[in-house]
Amino acid sequence: MPLRPVATPPEPRATASIEADVGQVEAEAHPGPTTPVDRPLRGILLVLTSTIFLSSSDTMAKYLALRLPAVEIGWLRYLMFTLLMLPVVLAASPRQAMRTARPGMQVLRGLTLVGSSLLFISALRFLPIAEATTTSFVSPIFVTVLSIFVLGEVVGLRRWLATITGLVGVIIVVRPGTSAFHPAALLAITSALCWAVSLVTTRKIAGRDAPVTTMAYSAIVGFVLLSIMLPFVWMQPTAWELAIAAALGIAATSGHWLVVLAYRYGDASVLALFSYTQPIWATLLGYAVFGDVPDGWTFVGAAVIIASGLYTAHRERVRRANLTLRAMAAKA
Repeated sequence: MPLRPVATPPEPRATASIEADVGQVEAEAHPGPTTPVDRPLRGILLVLTSTIFLSSSDTMAKYLALRLPAVEIGWLRYLMFTLLMLPVVLAASPRQAMRTARPGMQVLRGLTLVGSSLLFISALRFLPIAEATTTSFVSPIFVTVLSIFVLGEVVGLRRWLATITGLVGVIIVVRPGTSAFHPAALLAITSALCWAVSLVTTRKIAGRDAPVTTMAYSAIVGFVLLSIMLPFVWMQPTAWELAIAAALGIAATSGHWLVVLAYRYGDASVLALFSYTQPIWATLLGYAVFGDVPDGWTFVGAAVIIASGLYTAHRERVRRANLTLRAMAAKA
């Protein structure tokens, strides 16, 4: 799944990759705009590398989706995720790792992550990787709207204008009502909505539960749900497909872990710019593996969505900086 655009706290994702509590880990590792930026170049290089891993995982997911059901691909990925999480949970003590102050929110977050992943994989079956990835970058728009109703945030005129601009970009890419429109684009958009819900949920959880707890719930909720669904759609994978699925899980997990590391070294609003290189890799890999070539309108829409996302991230940084200054002034 794509490394979705960033705000503060970072908001990467919606890709076919596994969402291991990137939001909360990044938020705690790099709490806000006032955090010192020690090695921004290292953070940039880590983000750039992560986009290669995540685009590669999306390419492998699309390859598998041509024959295997999305549920089965998701189950294979979550199986790898769970196996990677086991040593972490055991090292932290299972009882401590599973202790949560917000069990309902943790389950909701896990469900929305699974939904985002399945919808994105389903979209990949029908859409070029570049188009699906670009469309999924609309998630900050949903986050802006959800933040009003769920977090009680006040959104100013400029952020609303950026949101509307982003929607225009999505319309340019999807082009409803024309021969270029494919209904699967709605799957990518809904995937972005699920991802946005998970991000807002992460903000509600942040500071209450440890990152390992959120990661453990993400793995368990996803694996259990997909295991229940799996018998109804199971198709025997070949040895080659199993190898690709294993590589997919490793690439996805590695990509998100690189994101976690990146936000320890650089500011979210700076790194956001470089996360938008993912559609470039998606385009190149889509062409190399499947021969997909996006049309000109897809590039135009992508530029509009990216501009909207970057401006939204900038305004979020400004908002948080103002809140920090007010808090410091109140204490003085």
